[in-house]
Amino acid sequence: MADEDNGVLNATFCATLVDEWVRNGLTDAVVCPGSRSTPMAVALVTDGRVRVRVHVHHDERSGSFMALGLARATGRAAMVLSTSGTAAVEFHPAVVEAELDRVPLLVVTADRPPRLRGIGAPQTIDQVDLYGSAVRLSVDAPVPSSSNRSSWRALAKRTWWATAGADPGPVHCNLPFDEPLIGVPSELPPLDDSEHFVVDLGDPFADPGPLPECGLIIAGSGIDDVGAVLLLAETLGWPILADPRSGCRVSHRCVIAHGDTLLRANGAQRDVELIIRFGALPASKVIGEWVGASSATHVHVDPTAAVNDPSRSVTHRIRQTAGMYARSVIELADGVASSAWLERWRQADDAVEESLVSALAAATSITEPGVARNVVAAVPAGGTLVVSSSMPIRDVEWFSSRRDGLTVVSNRGANGIDGVVSTAVGVALSGIPTALLIGDVAFLHDTNGLLGLDARGVDLCIVVVDNDGGGIFSFLPQASALEPAQFEQLFGTPHGVDLAMLAHAHGLPVLEASDDLTVGLAVEASLATGGVHIVLARSDRTDNVALHDELHQTGIAAAVAAGWTTA
Repeated sequence: MADEDNGVLNATFCATLVDEWVRNGLTDAVVCPGSRSTPMAVALVTDGRVRVRVHVHHDERSGSFMALGLARATGRAAMVLSTSGTAAVEFHPAVVEAELDRVPLLVVTADRPPRLRGIGAPQTIDQVDLYGSAVRLSVDAPVPSSSNRSSWRALAKRTWWATAGADPGPVHCNLPFDEPLIGVPSELPPLDDSEHFVVDLGDPFADPGPLPECGLIIAGSGIDDVGAVLLLAETLGWPILADPRSGCRVSHRCVIAHGDTLLRANGAQRDVELIIRFGALPASKVIGEWVGASSATHVHVDPTAAVNDPSRSVTHRIRQTAGMYARSVIELADGVASSAWLERWRQADDAVEESLVSALAAATSITEPGVARNVVAAVPAGGTLVVSSSMPIRDVEWFSSRRDGLTVVSNRGANGIDGVVSTAVGVALSGIPTALLIGDVAFLHDTNGLLGLDARGVDLCIVVVDNDGGGIFSFLPQASALEPAQFEQLFGTPHGVDLAMLAHAHGLPVLEASDDLTVGLAVEASLATGGVHIVLARSDRTDNVALHDELHQTGIAAAVAAGWTTA
């Protein structure tokens, strides 16, 4: 094929892929600038037959997490595009997170044609199967030619449904382009609807067996029908330990918000005979260890192929949606035999909540648990809270109250702290008022997520808990096992960065809060006003550990007084 035809072929090939992806549901694409990816970038913005929102990001790692955030918020696969070379490598952390947390992500990397690979051509690395087993599908497409144009639409459909199908996750589409890279597309190949892709709803219902009086529901992320899960709990008279990401942590009498504290005391959990768990385990190590040690029958329900059983305690694994399974069990239930089981959990949980309110009301400065509670309470109904891994997600799980109208998002697939700012930006780009609760180290890890943020037209309030280092390590054995200087050097890692100055460098307004209540008021004001704002909440790592211990002990005492434990 003559060089002058390559531009037309490249343009037509990319226009066809985009056309087919849009027909199947693509609405958003994140483009990271580069030369070799020109044909696809141009197709995304110039094809009048499609409507794709294109978001440009200078940094590939941040851009890929922004696409991840968009996919989380919309429930649809988002595309992220890079040029060839190490730019494609920068996508790998987001690909891993998408794989482990079942997020649909269409990863498109431009490449040199095969004739230029392995001979020292500039900006060329081995991109074939670049992400290994972390993708649902990896395709190294042929160089566009008139001889393979009949396969272009099938390629688009195959990659789309591999990422957005019954077991969602990332798909890698490596596209080699020969020069010239710019051209005008010719007529696209005709539509072909002969190949239909069916989404598998999972295995048929499996009877869990006799339903005991003393059962427990654990609600993790990935629940499709919150109402059905709540109705199941009410029908059975069972408590729900509701992870913030589950959507079930609402104002309902069956919902238990402070399971982490309750399970620190030897109470009603001893009597649990059957656990029905939907989705992933909560972040709480206490809950995870109790589940692993419990002798109760453990039913794990998840619509994907995910195996979420680190303690190997699952006795029944069921691939089905939460809504379908809950409704099937409800049909078998005879009703609540006694309200005493649920009331024991309800009274203890309410007692812990009252103890938290009382203890934190006495604080005169910033507390990390108080910040978490106030941020959760401050996001308006219909809004989304993105929570960083490390301490923020734990503080939200341990200490926040039940509330309605809030969606909580967190990158808990790989539990990493990379790309958190960009994930929140992606969520906000969906049009949802968004708050981000993040620690200072995670914030610094993704400062490129702030690039061009003020011009993206999003409503986003970023709350940064700044304790000048890695606060979570102060809770681990390293804190007492090492000399203070060694601990600070290797784990405390004070950075000394003025985060306010850093935010101002990106043109973003900053409020430095003086107490927990101010943080909540700032979030409310920010999301009511619109735009991007940063709230800094400075805390002390040593004081934070002591406060956590105090809150747990106070909560345990309150639960015991409310009848949580029995002789």
